[in-house]
Amino acid sequence: MVQQGDRGERRISAVFLGIAAVMGVTGWAVWTGYAASTGLAVFLFVTSAWIVSLCLHEYAHARTALHSGDLSVGAKGYLTLNPLKYTHAMLSIVLPVIFVILGGLGLPGGAVYIERGRIQGRWKHSLISAAGPLTNVAFAVVCTAPFWLDALDGVPLAFRFALGFLALLQVSAAILNFLPVPGLDGYGVIEPWLSYKVRREVAPLAQFGLIAVFALLWIPEVNGFFFDFVNAVLGKLGVSDLETYCGRELYMFWQDGSSVCDVSG
Repeated sequence: MVQQGDRGERRISAVFLGIAAVMGVTGWAVWTGYAASTGLAVFLFVTSAWIVSLCLHEYAHARTALHSGDLSVGAKGYLTLNPLKYTHAMLSIVLPVIFVILGGLGLPGGAVYIERGRIQGRWKHSLISAAGPLTNVAFAVVCTAPFWLDALDGVPLAFRFALGFLALLQVSAAILNFLPVPGLDGYGVIEPWLSYKVRREVAPLAQFGLIAVFALLWIPEVNGFFFDFVNAVLGKLGVSDLETYCGRELYMFWQDGSSVCDVSG
C-alpha cells in the first residue's frame, strides 16, 4: 500500500504546473497571433518549453533511479518535477536557460544527486544516466512530428519556426549529453564498465567537463562542425535550416531579424 507521504513525494509541484501553464498560454498566443509581440511570445513559449524539458530530463534520471533501488529520490523532491528541488538548480536550470538566451544552444545542465551505493548492477547505472538525454530525444521527436509527418498544413509560420528552434535545442542537448565526457551523462553511461583505477583517475575531471565542452564550442571550426551535425539530424526529421534559423531570429526578438523570417503575412 502506498503511504500518504509517498503520494506527496510524487505529487507534481505547483512550480512545474505554473511553468507548463506559461508554455501552454504562450504557445496558444504564438499559434493564434494573439500577442502584442510575436517575438516575445515565441521567447516565452520556447523558454518555458525548454525548462519543462529540463525538468523532465532530471525527472527521468530520478524515476529510473527509484525503480533501480534508490528510494531516497522521493524524499529529495526529485519526483515532483520542481526545479527548485534539484541539488544544482543553477547548473540544471539557470545556466542552460542563459545559454539558450545568449547563443541558442541547448547546453546540458547538472544532474540530480543519485545515491549510487543503493543501486546494484552496471546496466542499471548506465540506464539511469541515459534516461535524461533520452528524454530530450523524445521531446525532439514530438517537436518535429508535424515536420516528418508532413502535417504542417494550417500550422502558422511563427509556431512552425518556434517548434523548429525548440527541436534544435533538444537535439543539441541530446548530442552533448551523450558525449563520453566526465560530468556529462554520456560518461555516466560508460563509467560502470570502466575499471576502478580509470574511474578514480577520471573522477576529479568531472567538475570541468561541462566547462571544457562549452569552451570547445567557442572554437569556430568545432562550433561549425557541431551545428552542421545538428542540422543534418534535424534535416532527417524534416526540419530545414531556414526554419531553425527563423525560429532563432524570432526567439531573439530584441535583435534585428531577417526579412526572410517575416511572419506578419
